[in-house]
Amino acid sequence: MTTNQRGLIKSSTSEFYREGKNTANYSLFDFVHGYMYSKWPYLYISVALGEHRLYKILQPIFLFLQSILEPSHEDLEQVIPFTRARDIIMHNPQKIVVLDCPCRMARENHCTPVDVCLIVGDPFAGFILEHQPEKSRLINSEEAMEILQAEHDRGHVSHAFFKDAMLNRFYAICNCCSCCCGAFQAHNNGTPMLMTSGYTAAVDPELCEGCESCLEFCQFSAIEMADGQARILVEDCFGCGVCVDKCAQHAITLSRDPAKGVPLEIHKLMEEAARVN
Repeated sequence: MTTNQRGLIKSSTSEFYREGKNTANYSLFDFVHGYMYSKWPYLYISVALGEHRLYKILQPIFLFLQSILEPSHEDLEQVIPFTRARDIIMHNPQKIVVLDCPCRMARENHCTPVDVCLIVGDPFAGFILEHQPEKSRLINSEEAMEILQAEHDRGHVSHAFFKDAMLNRFYAICNCCSCCCGAFQAHNNGTPMLMTSGYTAAVDPELCEGCESCLEFCQFSAIEMADGQARILVEDCFGCGVCVDKCAQHAITLSRDPAKGVPLEIHKLMEEAARVN
């Protein structure tokens, strides 16, 4: 990239491009995809969700570009328990930006608040801050923790975002509700976009009083009532842990489940962040 070219391009775009060049197996197509995804997230997501007024016109173009820019990879968002989301934020203070959630903004009757997507570390945080100045702001770890806690209290689920086009690594935590989230929508329609946390909830029948609070808050519909007590539908449980904190009787616990994959490696994420920042 020449000096004249740099003068026409935002500094965060140049940094994103440089990081891409230093990332193994990261192609120009990946960079273009990542740029489009980050530059126009609200258009990108609203078209993907079928909520944009020009959906019928834009969808064929969107699908064509997606097939070119991402022909063979599948991006999955990993569900993470609140405690792991908190650890990521507590141990990654370099730069955190909160962004108005594109999924919520695409919906006519969306959940509030909308400023719940946490972009973690550069070049991603700087790119969003520079390209979405009206819908993002720089925050510190304490503010990020307050957002995480408030969303957890609402019963929303933390997702760690990974995307090939975003330098093949972790770049964000979003706090999702099943009514607005595109990944939840895809999951409910049979398209896999979510990875489990590696944990599964379990109910202690000696403590459960059948109050149904956990049933009300489960975003995955993974709890049912049987004989007056809560019962976990193990196959449907993604191990988010929301039900654990919603049970006043402390009857629900979250346990490692080898059948549900490998939990997010927090220390590995922190090492990667340290190397690039």
